[in-house]
Amino acid sequence: MNIQGLQKLSLLDYPTKISCTIFTGGCNLYCPFCHNASLVFLGQMAMESIPVDSVLSFLKKRRKVLDAVCISGGEPLLQRDLEEFLKQVKELGYLIKLDTNGTFPDLLQQFVEKELVDYVAMDIKNSLGKYCMTVGLRSFDTKVVEESVQYLLKNPVEYEFRTTVVRQFHQAEDFISIGKWIHGAKNYFLQSFVDSGNLIENDLSGYSKREMEQFQQLLSQDIPNVMLRGV
Repeated sequence: MNIQGLQKLSLLDYPTKISCTIFTGGCNLYCPFCHNASLVFLGQMAMESIPVDSVLSFLKKRRKVLDAVCISGGEPLLQRDLEEFLKQVKELGYLIKLDTNGTFPDLLQQFVEKELVDYVAMDIKNSLGKYCMTVGLRSFDTKVVEESVQYLLKNPVEYEFRTTVVRQFHQAEDFISIGKWIHGAKNYFLQSFVDSGNLIENDLSGYSKREMEQFQQLLSQDIPNVMLRGV
Protein backbone atom coordinates (compact mmCIF):
# COMPACT_ATOMS: atom_id res chain seq x y z
CA MET A 1 0.00 0.00 0.00
CA ASN A 2 1.28 3.39 -1.03
CA ILE A 3 -0.31 5.54 1.69
CA GLN A 4 0.62 9.19 1.31
CA GLY A 5 -1.73 10.89 3.73
CA LEU A 6 -3.96 10.40 6.76
CA GLN A 7 -6.63 12.86 7.84
CA LYS A 8 -7.28 11.76 11.38
CA LEU A 9 -10.79 13.17 11.75
CA SER A 10 -13.55 14.05 9.31
CA LEU A 11 -17.22 14.82 9.85
CA LEU A 12 -17.91 15.19 6.13
CA ASP A 13 -16.30 12.37 4.14
CA TYR A 14 -18.62 9.53 5.24
CA PRO A 15 -22.29 10.59 5.43
CA THR A 16 -23.58 10.68 9.04
CA LYS A 17 -20.40 8.99 10.35
CA ILE A 18 -17.27 10.14 12.16
CA SER A 19 -14.37 8.98 10.04
CA CYS A 20 -10.74 9.33 9.11
CA THR A 21 -9.50 9.50 5.52
CA ILE A 22 -6.56 7.64 4.04
CA PHE A 23 -5.01 8.98 0.83
CA THR A 24 -3.22 6.59 -1.53
CA GLY A 25 -0.64 7.67 -4.09
CA GLY A 26 -1.02 7.26 -7.83
CA CYS A 27 -3.84 7.64 -10.34
CA ASN A 28 -4.52 6.42 -13.88
CA LEU A 29 -6.25 9.69 -14.83
CA TYR A 30 -4.82 13.21 -15.09
CA CYS A 31 -7.82 15.46 -14.55
CA PRO A 32 -6.54 19.04 -14.93
CA PHE A 33 -8.68 20.23 -12.00
CA CYS A 34 -7.69 17.48 -9.55
CA HIS A 35 -7.21 19.09 -6.14
CA ASN A 36 -4.76 16.36 -5.09
CA ALA A 37 -2.43 16.70 -8.07
CA SER A 38 0.67 15.68 -6.11
CA LEU A 39 -0.96 12.33 -5.30
CA VAL A 40 -1.58 11.63 -9.00
CA PHE A 41 2.14 11.38 -9.72
CA LEU A 42 3.26 9.74 -6.48
CA GLY A 43 2.45 6.29 -7.86
CA GLN A 44 5.18 6.82 -10.44
CA MET A 45 7.90 7.83 -7.99
CA ALA A 46 9.88 6.05 -5.32
CA MET A 47 8.39 8.19 -2.57
CA GLU A 48 8.39 7.18 1.06
CA SER A 49 4.91 6.25 2.21
CA ILE A 50 3.24 5.97 5.61
CA PRO A 51 3.72 2.40 6.92
CA VAL A 52 0.57 0.29 6.94
CA ASP A 53 1.37 -0.88 10.48
CA SER A 54 1.36 2.73 11.67
CA VAL A 55 -2.05 3.34 10.12
CA LEU A 56 -3.49 0.14 11.60
CA SER A 57 -2.07 1.03 15.00
CA PHE A 58 -3.78 4.42 14.80
CA LEU A 59 -7.08 2.75 13.85
CA LYS A 60 -6.86 0.32 16.77
CA LYS A 61 -6.47 3.21 19.21
CA ARG A 62 -9.34 5.18 17.70
CA ARG A 63 -12.02 2.47 17.64
CA LYS A 64 -14.09 4.18 20.35
CA VAL A 65 -13.95 7.52 18.52
CA LEU A 66 -14.25 6.71 14.81
CA ASP A 67 -17.05 4.88 13.01
CA ALA A 68 -15.56 4.62 9.55
CA VAL A 69 -12.50 4.78 7.32
CA CYS A 70 -12.54 6.52 3.95
CA ILE A 71 -10.07 5.30 1.33
CA SER A 72 -9.31 8.03 -1.20
CA GLY A 73 -6.51 9.05 -3.50
CA GLY A 74 -5.30 9.17 -6.14
CA GLU A 75 -7.16 6.08 -7.23
CA PRO A 76 -7.22 3.49 -4.42
CA LEU A 77 -8.05 0.55 -6.70
CA LEU A 78 -4.54 0.80 -8.18
CA GLN A 79 -3.14 -0.50 -4.90
CA ARG A 80 -2.20 -4.18 -5.20
CA ASP A 81 -2.47 -4.77 -1.45
CA LEU A 82 -5.79 -2.98 -1.07
CA GLU A 83 -7.88 -6.10 -0.49
CA GLU A 84 -5.71 -7.28 2.40
CA PHE A 85 -5.74 -3.80 3.89
CA LEU A 86 -9.52 -3.59 3.66
CA LYS A 87 -9.82 -6.94 5.41
CA GLN A 88 -7.62 -5.73 8.26
CA VAL A 89 -9.65 -2.54 8.63
CA LYS A 90 -12.93 -4.49 8.63
CA GLU A 91 -11.55 -6.81 11.32
CA LEU A 92 -11.17 -3.73 13.52
CA GLY A 93 -14.91 -3.14 13.18
CA TYR A 94 -14.92 -0.12 10.87
CA LEU A 95 -17.25 0.81 8.06
CA ILE A 96 -15.34 1.53 4.84
CA LYS A 97 -16.04 4.14 2.19
CA LEU A 98 -14.22 3.86 -1.13
CA ASP A 99 -13.62 6.88 -3.38
CA THR A 100 -13.06 5.78 -6.97
CA ASN A 101 -13.03 7.08 -10.53
CA GLY A 102 -14.86 3.95 -11.68
CA THR A 103 -12.21 2.68 -14.09
CA PHE A 104 -11.85 -0.71 -12.38
CA PRO A 105 -15.39 -2.16 -12.41
CA ASP A 106 -14.27 -5.75 -11.76
CA LEU A 107 -12.38 -4.81 -8.59
CA LEU A 108 -15.20 -2.57 -7.46
CA GLN A 109 -17.68 -5.41 -7.79
CA GLN A 110 -15.30 -7.87 -6.14
CA PHE A 111 -14.78 -5.73 -3.04
CA VAL A 112 -18.48 -4.96 -2.70
CA GLU A 113 -19.47 -8.61 -3.03
CA LYS A 114 -16.85 -9.62 -0.46
CA GLU A 115 -18.43 -7.05 1.89
CA LEU A 116 -15.18 -5.13 2.19
CA VAL A 117 -16.79 -1.84 1.19
CA ASP A 118 -19.89 -0.29 2.76
CA TYR A 119 -20.18 2.93 0.76
CA VAL A 120 -18.88 3.95 -2.67
CA ALA A 121 -18.38 7.50 -3.94
CA MET A 122 -17.77 7.40 -7.70
CA ASP A 123 -16.70 10.36 -9.78
CA ILE A 124 -18.65 11.21 -12.92
CA LYS A 125 -16.07 13.33 -14.69
CA ASN A 126 -18.32 14.66 -17.45
CA SER A 127 -20.74 13.66 -20.17
CA LEU A 128 -19.48 10.60 -22.02
CA GLY A 129 -18.61 12.58 -25.14
CA LYS A 130 -16.25 14.84 -23.18
CA TYR A 131 -14.73 12.26 -20.87
CA CYS A 132 -11.39 12.03 -22.67
CA MET A 133 -10.62 15.76 -22.50
CA THR A 134 -11.84 15.96 -18.91
CA VAL A 135 -9.60 13.16 -17.61
CA GLY A 136 -6.53 14.60 -19.34
CA LEU A 137 -5.78 11.66 -21.65
CA ARG A 138 -5.28 11.46 -25.43
CA SER A 139 -7.68 8.52 -25.60
CA PHE A 140 -10.08 6.95 -23.13
CA ASP A 141 -12.59 4.12 -23.48
CA THR A 142 -15.63 5.03 -21.39
CA LYS A 143 -16.87 1.43 -21.26
CA VAL A 144 -15.20 0.85 -17.88
CA VAL A 145 -16.90 3.80 -16.18
CA GLU A 146 -20.20 2.91 -17.85
CA GLU A 147 -19.89 -0.60 -16.41
CA SER A 148 -19.22 0.77 -12.92
CA VAL A 149 -22.22 3.09 -13.18
CA GLN A 150 -24.53 0.30 -14.28
CA TYR A 151 -23.31 -1.87 -11.41
CA LEU A 152 -23.94 0.80 -8.77
CA LEU A 153 -27.34 1.66 -10.19
CA LYS A 154 -28.41 -1.86 -9.20
CA ASN A 155 -27.95 -0.76 -5.56
CA PRO A 156 -25.53 -3.49 -4.41
CA VAL A 157 -24.11 -1.06 -1.82
CA GLU A 158 -24.75 2.45 -0.53
CA TYR A 159 -23.32 4.88 -3.06
CA GLU A 160 -23.18 8.36 -4.47
CA PHE A 161 -22.10 9.82 -7.79
CA ARG A 162 -20.36 13.19 -7.82
CA THR A 163 -19.01 15.69 -10.32
CA THR A 164 -16.55 18.50 -9.69
CA VAL A 165 -17.96 21.32 -11.81
CA VAL A 166 -15.39 23.41 -13.69
CA ARG A 167 -16.33 26.29 -15.99
CA GLN A 168 -13.73 25.32 -18.60
CA PHE A 169 -15.06 21.73 -18.86
CA HIS A 170 -18.77 21.65 -18.01
CA GLN A 171 -21.77 23.30 -19.65
CA ALA A 172 -25.52 22.88 -19.26
CA GLU A 173 -25.80 20.33 -22.07
CA ASP A 174 -23.29 18.10 -20.27
CA PHE A 175 -25.55 17.83 -17.24
CA ILE A 176 -28.56 17.05 -19.40
CA SER A 177 -26.52 14.20 -20.89
CA ILE A 178 -25.26 13.02 -17.49
CA GLY A 179 -28.81 13.01 -16.15
CA LYS A 180 -29.89 10.64 -18.91
CA TRP A 181 -26.83 8.47 -18.33
CA ILE A 182 -27.26 7.98 -14.56
CA HIS A 183 -31.05 8.29 -14.60
CA GLY A 184 -32.58 7.19 -11.31
CA ALA A 185 -29.36 7.40 -9.29
CA LYS A 186 -29.87 7.50 -5.52
CA ASN A 187 -27.60 10.45 -4.76
CA TYR A 188 -25.74 12.81 -7.07
CA PHE A 189 -23.57 15.65 -5.80
CA LEU A 190 -22.37 18.62 -7.80
CA GLN A 191 -19.17 19.85 -6.20
CA SER A 192 -18.11 23.42 -6.84
CA PHE A 193 -14.54 23.61 -8.12
CA VAL A 194 -12.13 25.32 -5.74
CA ASP A 195 -8.51 26.02 -6.65
CA SER A 196 -6.49 24.13 -4.03
CA GLY A 197 -3.21 25.54 -5.30
CA ASN A 198 -2.16 21.96 -6.08
CA LEU A 199 -3.60 21.47 -9.58
CA ILE A 200 -2.35 19.79 -12.73
CA GLU A 201 -3.51 22.75 -14.85
CA ASN A 202 -3.79 26.41 -13.88
CA ASP A 203 -6.30 29.16 -14.74
CA LEU A 204 -9.41 27.10 -13.99
CA SER A 205 -12.54 28.45 -12.35
CA GLY A 206 -15.85 27.38 -10.88
CA TYR A 207 -19.45 28.54 -11.28
CA SER A 208 -21.52 30.82 -9.07
CA LYS A 209 -24.08 29.39 -6.65
CA ARG A 210 -26.90 30.55 -8.94
CA GLU A 211 -25.37 28.78 -11.94
CA MET A 212 -24.85 25.61 -9.90
CA GLU A 213 -28.50 25.71 -8.87
CA GLN A 214 -29.48 25.92 -12.54
CA PHE A 215 -27.49 22.76 -13.28
CA GLN A 216 -29.16 21.14 -10.28
CA GLN A 217 -32.57 21.99 -11.71
CA LEU A 218 -31.67 20.52 -15.10
CA LEU A 219 -30.62 17.25 -13.47
CA SER A 220 -33.69 16.98 -11.26
CA GLN A 221 -35.71 15.81 -14.25
CA ASP A 222 -33.79 12.51 -14.20
CA ILE A 223 -32.37 12.32 -10.68
CA PRO A 224 -34.64 13.16 -7.72
CA ASN A 225 -31.85 13.68 -5.20
CA VAL A 226 -29.30 16.14 -6.63
CA MET A 227 -27.34 18.09 -4.03
CA LEU A 228 -24.74 20.84 -4.09
CA ARG A 229 -21.44 20.85 -2.21
CA GLY A 230 -19.07 23.71 -1.59
CA VAL A 231 -21.37 26.52 -2.72
